[in-house]
Amino acid sequence: MIEDKKRWNEKYSQNEAQGEVSAIVEKYLGHANIGIALDVACGTGRNTDFLAKKGFEVDAVDISNVALEKVSKLPTINKIEADLDKYNIAPNKYDLIVNVNYLNRRIVSQMKDGLKAGGVVIFETYLLAHGDFKIPTMNLDYLLRKNELLHSFIALEVIYYEERIDTNSKGERVKVASIVAKKP
Repeated sequence: MIEDKKRWNEKYSQNEAQGEVSAIVEKYLGHANIGIALDVACGTGRNTDFLAKKGFEVDAVDISNVALEKVSKLPTINKIEADLDKYNIAPNKYDLIVNVNYLNRRIVSQMKDGLKAGGVVIFETYLLAHGDFKIPTMNLDYLLRKNELLHSFIALEVIYYEERIDTNSKGERVKVASIVAKKP
């Protein structure tokens, strides 16, 4: 969507910092075979860059061309500018799929199909907080329900799953769900 691209481009125009690799990616990367990775909604590439430096060839997908310009120019990174409402994940291609702070239910089943046998998904995003915290309400379509992430990947071998209270980059308390799972 043009509105989505414009909104994300504005956000990334104001933010220079790439940020630190996600803790869950750093902690559980060892469960994946080095090979081809997909970073869904990669933003400025904090996880993309980390994966490339660990030896992965990375497909880094985001709607924002401004964000993609800030992704490292390492030769093992393939930047893909795409609207994830229309983007399709190739089946049986990836040794690792990373999805952090983003939810698009349409591509969750594609993530499972996109993994090679033995491939790993690392997925972490926000849960519906039901007003527990005094932060501006997000679009509920982009928030997980309780145990939704677990049920979405139940056909895989679950290595780690947790729903917890955390602090976001703005210092706000948020609810987060995390899963690491392997395709048999």
